[in-house]
Amino acid sequence: MPAETFEFQVEARQLLQMMIHSIYSNKDVFLRELISNSSDALDKLRLETLRDDTLQADTSDLHIAVEADIETRTLTIRDNGIGMSHDEVVQLIGTIANSGTAKFLKELKEAQDSATSEELIGQFGVGFYASFMVADEVTLLTRRAGESHGTRWNSSGEGTYTVESVDDAPQGTSVTLRLKPEDAEDQLFDYTSPWKLREIVKRYSDFITWPIRMAATTADEDGAEPGTETVNSMKALWARSRSSVTDEEYSELYKHISHDWTDPLETIRMQAEGTFEYQALLFLPSHAPQDLFMQGHKRGVQLYVKRVFIMDDCEALMPTYLRFVKGVVDAQDLSLNVSREILQQDRQIELMRRRLVKKVLSTVKDMMSAAPEKYGTLWKEFGRVLKEGLLDDFENRDTLLEISSFASTQDEEGLTTLRSYVERMKEGQEQIYFMTGESRAAMESSPHMEAFRAKGFEVLLLTDPVDEVWVQSVPEFDGKQLQSIAKGEVDLDTAEEKKEVEAEREKQQQDYAGLLTWMTEQLGESVKEVRLSSRLTVSPACIVSDTHDVTPALENMYRAMGQEVPHIKRILELNPSHALIGGLKKAYAERDTEQGADDSLAEAAELVHGLAILSDGGELTDPARFSRLMAGRLERTL
Repeated sequence: MPAETFEFQVEARQLLQMMIHSIYSNKDVFLRELISNSSDALDKLRLETLRDDTLQADTSDLHIAVEADIETRTLTIRDNGIGMSHDEVVQLIGTIANSGTAKFLKELKEAQDSATSEELIGQFGVGFYASFMVADEVTLLTRRAGESHGTRWNSSGEGTYTVESVDDAPQGTSVTLRLKPEDAEDQLFDYTSPWKLREIVKRYSDFITWPIRMAATTADEDGAEPGTETVNSMKALWARSRSSVTDEEYSELYKHISHDWTDPLETIRMQAEGTFEYQALLFLPSHAPQDLFMQGHKRGVQLYVKRVFIMDDCEALMPTYLRFVKGVVDAQDLSLNVSREILQQDRQIELMRRRLVKKVLSTVKDMMSAAPEKYGTLWKEFGRVLKEGLLDDFENRDTLLEISSFASTQDEEGLTTLRSYVERMKEGQEQIYFMTGESRAAMESSPHMEAFRAKGFEVLLLTDPVDEVWVQSVPEFDGKQLQSIAKGEVDLDTAEEKKEVEAEREKQQQDYAGLLTWMTEQLGESVKEVRLSSRLTVSPACIVSDTHDVTPALENMYRAMGQEVPHIKRILELNPSHALIGGLKKAYAERDTEQGADDSLAEAAELVHGLAILSDGGELTDPARFSRLMAGRLERTL
């Protein structure tokens, strides 16, 4: 039968050009698509021979071959799979030409927008056209298993294509590309280069079930021409039973996908069956990469569909706070867009993500009791990242709180969990006390800690920047409210103690009422209120945030990120038992009532406020003025 020539419609030609130049972001994926088609053809042949005993097909050596000819600058990808009939070639390879632009665009839109639509890229005919990104001419030769005649399809991707019947076609399909001459000048796109082809196969198709063969790169010892060798590993470890895979093999896979030299801390296997099947092999690293907190750090989960590599930075499958997790997820059926490069946000993906996250977190929780040393390493390296999940992963917040560990005044070297803290709480204690700061040393020497240390209350010491944020949005744990010791008013006395000190506190409040009112007016531009403190035992004064105010550290963080935050006035608390505050009260009482408080008393109030700011690790508004006042006061004293 002579070759039939068909002409592309104008709209179809435009659509083909769009696919070639716009849909794919990386030209290398053309080889991935062709190998994927070959792998599908081999899978179908194996299935057909199981279903149909009468099918006359050669299944003795199923494989994929990649053959490059440097002289003619052609690249051929062939398989001995199911092949296609003449009608299938016209129907499938000619989808764009014969279906019309409107129908194709409709199918494309459905494949992108619908979670239940058939994956368009999986149909032989769309990924196949990616060949024109690198080829001036494409020739397809195919024969369906069990048939005697084959079909040849040829096109330059422009005005026309031809289809003809042939008698001598082998079983299966071969696609021959006459490569663009301009790519020969750039080694990155020289697709006749053995190293380039091997690199693409190893990157995208290393775990294809079928052997992918290329010409061997070295001659035999007797000087004969080189034969062929399999270039893909075919080791889909996630698809094999746990008993058939060694820890060394898992480690090698981890090192391959993570580019890490060390073994993983933990290996997580997961298999989901039913209406939506997928397998996952995840790894928890033993140390954090240097760029973990840098903008643009990639997440480490690779996505495969039927063992074909799709992407290595699958944001849809792992939240930001688990970006350190490495591994592979292999789905049997997934809704992808036409380029296989961007996942559709559908129910299947969301369900898979939720299960993967829960599996990772449950593994960490199990490590706390089963492998505390491993857990300690994980938390040391990635605890700061995990706590980011407390900000927005409301579904797993309780689990995240359970697996979190914090420094505490109870233990100078180790860490404690919230569960352990609650178990150690004093009788009648209803709050989990914590403090945020830059360092443990600074917090332990803070005036806010004095009453808690005196009363023997345990305080969590939170030093990570993220702690300033998440404590604002997590109200409680196990029914116990989280309470900052640097916010609001503190009352640590028992009912009996309150009765004993109630009269004394009332008297102090009356004695200091005038001073408190005057200092509030005097420092009105800097403080919200001046009041007596029940948290101080040694220091003369301290700065406290109101219950619902953001902390000074968080206020500074927002400003550093370029966000405008109104200045928030703090509360100045005075220790009535301190000699300095007692002297200040006496000086205020002995002032000249006709002239009001003198300048010296006003300076003293300003100095007390400045000392409180410094003891809290804050910054003075006018350090030079504070130094002058302090120097003058010392000069007069000496």
